[in-house]
Amino acid sequence: MRSALHRAGLRFRVDHAVRLGGRIAARPDLAFTRVRIAVFMDGCYWHGCPVHGRRQWNRNAHYWVAKIARNVERDRRQDALLEAAGWTVLRFWDHEDPAEIAFWIELVAGVALGGLRPPQVEADGGPRPRVLADVS
Repeated sequence: MRSALHRAGLRFRVDHAVRLGGRIAARPDLAFTRVRIAVFMDGCYWHGCPVHGRRQWNRNAHYWVAKIARNVERDRRQDALLEAAGWTVLRFWDHEDPAEIAFWIELVAGVALGGLRPPQVEADGGPRPRVLADVS
């Protein structure tokens, strides 16, 4: 996904500490600092994916249920802080198709950068990866 974004001409920071009010508010996986877009790739296990997240534990269930709930709460708190500061927050699950994720990031970043056409789609209606790379 990162390679596809880079080939499309998008430049970003990896694991960038976003500071708000002198404190680190979040560390998005990818940050487009110029246009204030924060991208998070959430792991299904650690962030409570409704499709792949674990629902039962054989050991220490009380710990793990609370741990995952705290992670989800932290994610929502970070989203709110970033959005209040004017950032656009994009969250994706790690099981999602990297080409499709790159498509949506390119779309949002392209609109934020201004002057770029919306991405085109294939004839079957699916997204075409690296669409902003061919914008002249």
